[in-house]
Amino acid sequence: MGNPPRALPSGLATALVFGSSGAVLVLEIVALRLVGPYVGVTLQVSSSVIGVSLAAIAYGTWLGGRLADRYDPRSLLAPALLLGAVGTAVTLPLVRYGGELLRGGAAPAVLLLAALAVFLPAFILSAVSPLVVKLQLSDLDRTGSVVGRLSSIGTLGAITATLATGFIFVAAMPSSWIVLTLALLLAAAGGVLWWWLRSTSALPGKPRTRAVLVTVGLVGAGLGASSPSPCDVETAYHCARVESDPSTPGGRTLILNSARHSYVDLNDPRNLEFAYIQWIAAAADVLPAGPVDALHIGGGGFTMPAYLRSTRPGSAQLVAELDGGLVDLDKQKLGLETGPDLRVRVGDARVAVAEQATEAYDLVVGDAFGYLVVPWHLATREMAADIARVTRPAGLYVQNVIDYPPDRFIRAEIATVAAAFPHVAVIAPQEALDGEVGSNFVIMASKSPLPSAAVRTRLAAVAKEPVTLLEGAELDAFVDGARVLTDDYAPVDQLLAG
Repeated sequence: MGNPPRALPSGLATALVFGSSGAVLVLEIVALRLVGPYVGVTLQVSSSVIGVSLAAIAYGTWLGGRLADRYDPRSLLAPALLLGAVGTAVTLPLVRYGGELLRGGAAPAVLLLAALAVFLPAFILSAVSPLVVKLQLSDLDRTGSVVGRLSSIGTLGAITATLATGFIFVAAMPSSWIVLTLALLLAAAGGVLWWWLRSTSALPGKPRTRAVLVTVGLVGAGLGASSPSPCDVETAYHCARVESDPSTPGGRTLILNSARHSYVDLNDPRNLEFAYIQWIAAAADVLPAGPVDALHIGGGGFTMPAYLRSTRPGSAQLVAELDGGLVDLDKQKLGLETGPDLRVRVGDARVAVAEQATEAYDLVVGDAFGYLVVPWHLATREMAADIARVTRPAGLYVQNVIDYPPDRFIRAEIATVAAAFPHVAVIAPQEALDGEVGSNFVIMASKSPLPSAAVRTRLAAVAKEPVTLLEGAELDAFVDGARVLTDDYAPVDQLLAG
């Protein structure tokens, strides 16, 4: 039997395991942002990306171990990094072109797009750690300490990459730049390692192989850099773009992660295109005349704050919006002007509501979404109770919800709001209430009896399509004993998926 391969210097082994493990986690986090514009950002999408990443790590680690037993690991390390760079570079064109074909698809399409986004580079890079481990096992008496040390180093690399990507990289550069920069770093590391190993050992040189890898990597990087981006702006939370309405000179549609999120008429803030905003406006219109104090949970395109500013001058409004980058986009392209009468608090809406004084608002508007789903922690009884706390006795809470047959989420959310407010109604098309189509639903709630008759009259005047206001025994029959959502139990994504 031949002599075992000479061990790598400890520092180099540590850097390879730390870096390759970290690169996989960078790819996993960025993959969520790459696929979001095509299939949304839901629990199912997140689960698919995480599951595919773990599968890639498992199979890559297994293959790396097999190869380490059959070949000299020193001859495989540099090619693994270079192939990882190539796999990373081609991720962008695979997702960008594949996403257009798989846009809005069901579970198989989501899984396939997740695989295109992360599987290949994560699979290749996960083979690095077992190759390094094999090289360091020169003394069987130290097997446990060597494997344990390198395993912990890999975990630390993954943790570091996760924190750095979430707190620094995503805020500092677009996802495409992160991917291409990572590919460049992997290629550089692979090239330097190849040169160092050749200069310190008898590894044969294979210039043709290197040339092929470099060519494929450059082609992949070029395709990634030139592939069409679905975003005008990539914020920390959204792929956002603004489209002009050809039929209305000032009309603009805000699209977040492929969903039509808001419509704004720059010339006429009272022109409300989306039906659910018309319903919310109808509820707001029946409040006593004059300025109101309003709290908005979610800003989006700031359509409703602009409407209130126009219809009720002198109102004091606070908007809790998680995405500061979206606020900047609204100012640049959607005519948002903040000031003493319209303040924006960038941060989580639940935290923002908790900071507000008791009975401080005449109107609270809930319109916060992650893709098509209300974030679960904004849909619980505890959140509804805090909203009830900040709402004045005669004030209104209106909440926008999206659901599809069999309408499990909207039933549960109505029951949840009713656990905090004694008077509740829902506004929706009759066919949606009958479980025939998916739709927006607007929940209306108050501590005092609802002005239902006035709202119905106003709906008839402003709503462009027929709509029903359901309350009382009919609403109870619709809810049908649905379970109240709590901080301990709020399977929002599963309820919405039916």
